[in-house]
Amino acid sequence: MAGFLSDLVQYRKLLLMIVVLGIGGTHLSGFQVSVINYTSVYIQKFINETWLERYGSVLHQETLTLFWSFIVSVYCVGGMIGCLCSGYLTAKYGKKKCLLFNDMVLIIATLHTGFSRRAKSFEMILIGRFLEGIGAGIHMNAHVQYAGEISPKKLRGFVNVTSSVFLALGKAVARILGLRDLLGTEDMWNVLLSFSGLVALIQLLFLPSFPESPPYLLLQKGDKAGCLKAMKQLWGEGNYQTEFDDLMKEKAVTKGTKIMNILEVLKEPSVYPQLSTMLLLLLSLQLCGLSAITFYTSEIFQTANLHESIIPYVSLGVAISELISIIFCSSIIDRFGRRILLWGGYLLMALILVLLETSLLLSDQFLWMRYCSVILIFLFIIAYGIGPAGAIASVMNEIFTLSTRSSAFVIGGIVMWLGLTFTGMIFPFAVQFSSTCSYQKQKGSQPPKSQKNSKHADLRRNVIRLWRRMLPKKRHSAPSSDRPP
Repeated sequence: MAGFLSDLVQYRKLLLMIVVLGIGGTHLSGFQVSVINYTSVYIQKFINETWLERYGSVLHQETLTLFWSFIVSVYCVGGMIGCLCSGYLTAKYGKKKCLLFNDMVLIIATLHTGFSRRAKSFEMILIGRFLEGIGAGIHMNAHVQYAGEISPKKLRGFVNVTSSVFLALGKAVARILGLRDLLGTEDMWNVLLSFSGLVALIQLLFLPSFPESPPYLLLQKGDKAGCLKAMKQLWGEGNYQTEFDDLMKEKAVTKGTKIMNILEVLKEPSVYPQLSTMLLLLLSLQLCGLSAITFYTSEIFQTANLHESIIPYVSLGVAISELISIIFCSSIIDRFGRRILLWGGYLLMALILVLLETSLLLSDQFLWMRYCSVILIFLFIIAYGIGPAGAIASVMNEIFTLSTRSSAFVIGGIVMWLGLTFTGMIFPFAVQFSSTCSYQKQKGSQPPKSQKNSKHADLRRNVIRLWRRMLPKKRHSAPSSDRPP
């Protein structure tokens, strides 16, 4: 640990660049996917009021839920589009220019969400979320690749994990600012949505003072002097001949090989093992329930019958637990390796899910079981943070060469954004359906005594009602004694 801390002091300029990269990179993605939890009630109320003012009627609850799911999932649709563009942009213009352009897109997006309330237009929220999604699709790929390329070999695992650290930090910041004591109020929700524009502006101002990644300068631009200058600027004075020789070897191997596009990567058999590994890791994240917890933390705890006033603080605790566990992962990943963290993390997550399912099944019989469910959710997040959260980003960066990395990240990003889109569209209706079924179950569990043995009476009344409809009209004018009983 002492050697690790001394390395951090030596590479302090690298740490500054990691911070600048992170706050305008995956930090924004974590913030944007989490902040929507705290504005959901106010945005839905704003949509209803706007609709009433325009058309003189209130939206049906199902229609309102559909509009809300569009606002959540349009971010993911934009993410897929941005992800598709990121491969071409990072290969042609480099990660640095790509991120600077992306900051301007994000500032425009937050202007739409910030002024939507004054303009009385919920469509501006849709546009803003869509543009934020495009920005997220770009900066998630660019940030992860950029961080991996600027790191020295002995700190590569730590630097790769920082993208996951800032993703968790964004979730925690969103939950802190979303508290009702700060910006999570009906008067300030549009300001809360606009916070990401301020962070993008900070990166736009400071990132130009840092260099492009050394591998990009050498392998793509052929600039040896620029590569060595970038190494010294980021890593301080020292002998970096080993890293430079490794880059020269990679350049010799890939000599005459251009950056491969998506179709070329998909047609290249030698890349299939790496693609299979990446897709397996990404699908495991999509199918383990993390997306639902991220998007709809508040709704999940409401379904668990937690008191409304403590839900924001419990959600904040989940985010802080994830952040601390990922930071811990970043300090041990280079010591224990990626495989141990992946196997151990997934094994713990599977065990916790079994216990969570058991506690949910017994929650109706034992009220204290719902608190066990909350504790198990915390443990699940901690197991994810210590294991897969950091190891997956590191593995994805290390198994691809520079010629295939951009396109491979696009393929992986499409899989991730498709999963998030599905979750964003389906989960609100699933929660609503679950609540309806639970209400009907509670209502039907104790039926009134008069209804228990009324099947024959209901059948008799229905037959009489049908018979009356079939009778001629003149029969209805007969005396009451002539009418059928």
